[in-house]
Amino acid sequence: MIEYNRLSDFLPYLLSITSNAVSARIAVEYHDKVDLKVPEWRVMAVLGDAGSLTQRDLTRLTVMDKVAVNRACKVLEDRGLASRKPNEQDGRSHLLELTRAGRRMHDEIMPVAQEMEKRLFANFSDAELQTFREMLDRVWHEADGLDTEDLFIGNFGVR
Repeated sequence: MIEYNRLSDFLPYLLSITSNAVSARIAVEYHDKVDLKVPEWRVMAVLGDAGSLTQRDLTRLTVMDKVAVNRACKVLEDRGLASRKPNEQDGRSHLLELTRAGRRMHDEIMPVAQEMEKRLFANFSDAELQTFREMLDRVWHEADGLDTEDLFIGNFGVR
């Protein structure tokens, strides 16, 4: 493994800032049109893709902090874009799902997001995109598979 002395060469940092830049760029495209922030769109996108989910599932699938997911869900509900229903499989939780208005907005935004994806990756070949997807998937699975005891907890890396 290559060791780097600069933050700008540290791959997790590069992944993080790249992800933030891409999310922010896509958000610029849809924010003025539908007045959603990135966390709200992520929750909406996952619900649009997966259907009804618990907030716990949304936290796992969006890889966002549960407070951010809770706030995003509240905004979507307050705007009539999502609704809660009892979870018949687990009486302690609720399922969140898009309303008709939420589904229409999702269907309106998806082409905007897909067009931005095309623009962002216009200079990549199909083979490069396939390799990139495969590599991201491998990184995702490696990170997801780490034992939580291997991870630092807290704001300052305190176990």
